[in-house]
Formats: sequence, structure tokens, C-alpha cells
Amino acid sequence: MASANGMASVHRFWRRFRRRSPLVQVASVAVVLVVVGGGVYAVGSHPSSSPRRDTGTTPSTGAPGLGGASSTSTPLASTGGPSSVTTASTSSRGVTTSSINVVFPVVSLNSLAGQEGFAQDAEFGEQTKAIKLFVEQINDTGGINGRRINPIIVNFDPTNEASMRALCKEWTEGSPAVFAVLDGLGDWTGDNELCVTQEGHTPFVGAWTTVTNWTDLGSPYLWWTGTDQAAILQAVVDWGLNAGLIGPGIKVGIIAGNRASDQVALNDYLLPELRKAGITPMVRSIDANPDDTAATDSASPLVIQQFRSAGVTSVIPLVPINVLFPVLAAETTQQYFPKLLLSDYEESIETTLGLLPLYAKALDGQEGLTTETLGGIDSPRPESQGGYNPGVRSCWVLWHKTYPEVPPGNMNDFIEEQGPIAGWCQVIDLFATAAKSAGRDLDRRTFVTAMSKITDFPGTWSTDLSFGPDKRYGPTQYQVVKLRLNSPPSPLCKTTPGKPPPGTCWVSVLPFAPLPTG
Repeated sequence: MASANGMASVHRFWRRFRRRSPLVQVASVAVVLVVVGGGVYAVGSHPSSSPRRDTGTTPSTGAPGLGGASSTSTPLASTGGPSSVTTASTSSRGVTTSSINVVFPVVSLNSLAGQEGFAQDAEFGEQTKAIKLFVEQINDTGGINGRRINPIIVNFDPTNEASMRALCKEWTEGSPAVFAVLDGLGDWTGDNELCVTQEGHTPFVGAWTTVTNWTDLGSPYLWWTGTDQAAILQAVVDWGLNAGLIGPGIKVGIIAGNRASDQVALNDYLLPELRKAGITPMVRSIDANPDDTAATDSASPLVIQQFRSAGVTSVIPLVPINVLFPVLAAETTQQYFPKLLLSDYEESIETTLGLLPLYAKALDGQEGLTTETLGGIDSPRPESQGGYNPGVRSCWVLWHKTYPEVPPGNMNDFIEEQGPIAGWCQVIDLFATAAKSAGRDLDRRTFVTAMSKITDFPGTWSTDLSFGPDKRYGPTQYQVVKLRLNSPPSPLCKTTPGKPPPGTCWVSVLPFAPLPTG
């Protein structure tokens, strides 16, 4: 039997996968085995395609990224640069004198859990309840300048690209007319974001992100609560230099996926930043298509062997989770453990926390860069006492007031600071703030103009969100955290009052600092 701490670690690991785009990556991995304390936990396979951070056309298919015939035809980059908010449509489609139609896409976890063989956890199953609660709170306090939000909650299968595109077309062209689409968890991904924004000219506010040219393509309708990955990669280089992890005399390796998104991130963003610092890394690409498990598994040991032979001591991963698994396995087999510069790119800093019990030698003590509030605890205490930041605390106050802890011991005594309830609360409050600022004459142009003026918004997953006419992602700060295997329990790993110590944790290494702006 696995230990209680180990079970908690695994539980939190899969919960984090399920609340964002890695959900579908896990669904596409052939077999994922997490071994903790002698217990083996498996996630079954699914043949469907994964979400993509695609930014161009794959020559072999003629379709964007890794998609098939159902995908949109998306150019590699916008040809005219970012669009000004003043170019937005003045359409008020989806807005009446008394209501605003807003879509909330929610992953159909019941069916997906059955397909993939994992069980839902309590908080993730509260999504619809959370959406209705936070929308109702806005409607009951005056709505959006007198208009009520009409929440259209749509369950969808993120492994079915054709179905997602059909839903997008229904929202942007069909009936009922829709004013905006909100995605609190980052499950509406890839080309589907551009279907809503670039094709449908419909405002979209969501958590899934990639590099800058994606928001250029979706501009001025596409807005992210997460971080532009270009800023993340620039911050990774700055941090690596200051920490002595990269620099002159240090052999640096990069493992990049072969997806269009990974290659654009590598060639257009990361390599230019390294060249500015006088660094020429050793670069190796790996097949990142979840359907090509055999190719990925066979390439990973070879790449690790080449890095080891070349004396590489620091590695920057630009890969999804289905590549990270065999890479860590190869390091463990070859007993070669370079420093990893983890980050928010493909959530590598988050996913490795769940992998830590299995790959302790490869991951314990590794550090990563994140714009999220990792390192805290799920406690309704104020931030000054080691608990929630103001954004999460305000969400918890309403949630706990509405759903008090009955019976004792259920999930309602706290919400996860990086969890689904906090994610939906954030995006709904952000939308309402912009829509109210747009005034009574609400249309697409007044809305995106209002979005571009929001600054110092109290976020939940990140501390504060600020936007601008040419800044369409919210986070403004990053911190550095360290992975720790909490066995035996260490005082460095924070413990939620009344809860057992966690099996793993993040420890803050460097406090929040401003993200690079270019």
C-alpha cells in the first residue's frame, strides 16, 4: 500500500493535470505509471489527438500543427502585426437590453474519466456549481450595468477536435448568439482559441497560452489569464544567468518537441535570448506527438546519452508531459541528473511535482520559474499569515458562505489556491470587470478596449493581472520555486492546518520579481 502522503501527492498530481491542457496530453499517453510507496497507479490510453500550442502549418499534413482535417488553416505568424483594439467589431451580437450570453466550456469529466480510467476529485467536480455561483453573485449585485449574464455551460470532449470546432462555429455563427467565451481552466486550447477569435471575431478570455504570435493572430479578441510563453522563456534565460545555471563555460542542452509550437518557441524566442548572452546550446528535438509513443521512447535515451557524453550540466525542456516522462526515465536509468531549468512552459514546474516520488533523484531539489502562486498552502488565512492571496480569499469567502462545511471533512472548508474553483472565479470576475467598464453601450470594441485598460487586477492563480493594448496576457511577476520530496517531513514544506503534511511541495527560492517586457 502507498503511504498517505504518497497518495496525497498522486491525487494532487492528477488533479493538476486535469484542470488544464495537460489533461488531454495525459489522455493521449499510452500508459502512465506513477509508483509511490509500493503502489502503482495507472492512467489508461486514448487514441485521440492532444491539444497543441500550434503556431504554424505542419508540412507533412498541410494542417496547422498536429491537427487533421478538422483543424483550421492557420498561418505561422500574423502578417500585419497585432491589431489595435480600435479595429474590433462594433457588433453587439449576444447582447440584449437585459442580458449577455456568455459560453463556459467545461470538460466532460464523467465520460473522460470513464475512458481514461481515473476518478474525479471532489473540487474538480464542482465546476458547474462554481460557475453558477460566481455568475449569480454578479447578477444579484446589479449585473453588468443592469444586464444579467446568461451562462451557457457547455460540456465538451477535449480529445475530439472536430466536435470542438463544431461548437465554436455554433457559438460564433449560430443560435443563440454569443457575446463572449470564458475558459477558467485552460482546457479550450490551440486552434480552437483562434476559431473563436480570429475566425469568429468573438471575445475569448482563457488560461491556455503559447507564444506572442498566437495573440497577434487572435487580436484584439484573444486575452489570456496565463502568461505569454515568450516572456517566460526570456525570464528563464535571465534567471539561469543570475543563478549560474547557464553562462560562459557551462554546457547547456535544450530538449524541444518537434511540434510547430515548440520549434517556434525554440527558434524565434529561446535561441535568440541565449545568443544575446553568448550561449550556444546543444539542441535535440524529440517527437512530441502522443500517438508516436514508440518514437519518443526510443529517442529519449539517445538524447540523454548524447548530453551526458557532451558534458551537459544544465537542460532547458521545451516539451509536453508525454516527452518529459521518458526523458526522466532515461536520466534515471543512466544515472545522469543535470540541472533542469523548469518553468510554466507546458507546466513543467507543476507536472514534475507529481512525478517527484517516482523520479526523486532526477527531480528532488530541482528549481523552476513560475508566474503562479506555487509554494503557498490551501488555507483561508490571509496572505500575510501564509494563506490565500486577496483574489483567492475573496473567492473562498463567497464559496464557503454558500457551501459551509457540512458534513465535517469535505472539500468545502477550503479551495485549492491553484484549483478549478479559483480558476473560474478569476475569469468570471475579470470578464465582469471589463464588461462593466465598457459601459451601457457594450459591444466587442468597447469590451476589448476595457480589457486593455485593466491593471493590478487581484488574480487567483497569479498574484496580479495587468493588460494593455499590446499586452494581452495578465501576469506581471514571476518567482522561483524548488521541488522537495517531503520525506521525512520538513518544516520547509508548508502544511495546511488540520491536514497531514504533504508528500511533496514547492519551496519558494526567489520572491516575486517583474517579468521581462521584451
